[in-house]
Amino acid sequence: MAMRQLESQFRGMNVGSGSEENVDPHASVHAPTIKPVKSTSSIKVVSSLTKPLQPSVSQSQNLAKHPFLKLAVHNQAANASGPGSPSKKTANDSENAKDDAPKNSLQVAPRRSDPSNNIPAQMPTSSKPMHLGMFEIGRPLGKGKFGRVYLAKERKTGFLCALKVLHKSELKEGKVETQLRREVEIQSNLRHPNILRLFGHFHDSKRVFLIIEYAGQGELYKMLRQAGSFSEPRAARYIAQMAAALSYLHKKHVIHRDIKPENILVGSHGEIKLSDFGWSVHAPTNRRTTLCGTLDYLPPEMLRGDSHGEKVDLWSLGVLMYEFLVGCAPFEDTPLETQKRIVKLNFKVPDFISADAKDLITRLLRLDPEKRLPLEQVAQHPWIVKNCALQTAREKKRNNHNRGNESDSE
Repeated sequence: MAMRQLESQFRGMNVGSGSEENVDPHASVHAPTIKPVKSTSSIKVVSSLTKPLQPSVSQSQNLAKHPFLKLAVHNQAANASGPGSPSKKTANDSENAKDDAPKNSLQVAPRRSDPSNNIPAQMPTSSKPMHLGMFEIGRPLGKGKFGRVYLAKERKTGFLCALKVLHKSELKEGKVETQLRREVEIQSNLRHPNILRLFGHFHDSKRVFLIIEYAGQGELYKMLRQAGSFSEPRAARYIAQMAAALSYLHKKHVIHRDIKPENILVGSHGEIKLSDFGWSVHAPTNRRTTLCGTLDYLPPEMLRGDSHGEKVDLWSLGVLMYEFLVGCAPFEDTPLETQKRIVKLNFKVPDFISADAKDLITRLLRLDPEKRLPLEQVAQHPWIVKNCALQTAREKKRNNHNRGNESDSE
């Protein structure tokens, strides 16, 4: 029933053609019917929003008070599986050997793809149908293969968000309707400070609009390219936040499967926001067979054609940490050589990386998934603890210094 409700909101897109087991057919979706806006509506940039905007502290702290955007957020409070979590599949779904794509089919994303999702902490909502006229559209925030993202402001409340615009014709041509449905189904149920929020969606005859959190500092990938690499304290802070986000996902039986800098945004206060759930899957059985993701981050079990589970994200976390500190992925080479190096675990940590950092990388990059360091132990690793404590001490010292300057000026 829920799937039919979701499909009705994406009518005209042929959502659900092909395999459907990636989206829970029994998940509870409490969203009102959304009427399409007229096809003549167009994206017009409002001059007042062309300058970079940051949500205020009061907005960040009081987002839930706005009576806006409850429309398509999937409220799971009445679901037996727990509030805010994707419902479990039926026994028949679990017993089926089907996956979200044909077995051994190559579904590898480009090395540098669209980190185009952006979102704020919690969003307001109303039961009224959404349409484009409810938003002032500002400057472009990003562009990907299928989506364009714009800064937007809800006219009535002034709430800042990001609006991702997807053209139905491009979705059909790329045969990613099922991916979009899965992304909406999964991401709408996630509530974590280090995971980008999806607040709702609506559509017209030609486009689908996703209302997502605005990440004020933009794309982590651009920051990494500009810096070349990150310092160990900064990298440790990001890895600790990633471990917290992944731990949350895995407890809900969600595997991300496409972790990389391009899919991470940075919020207004410097916190990271994991985004882009197009390759994610809700897998209570913890056994999948689809080869998907980004080549440099693919784990060996995927390349070997073995079934995989949530520990693929642990491998990708190790690759991410290496790229943060070194500036490139550990197995980066030609596509064929990259695959060979991954399955043989052929990489070397440079000498300028500290012993503790090297230890954590090598504990995550293990050929045997069962031997990879669990996420709870990642958070307690000496490298994380030491560098995050150092960062906290620096912040306290800076805050004390600022308060001292303020008192002197008085």
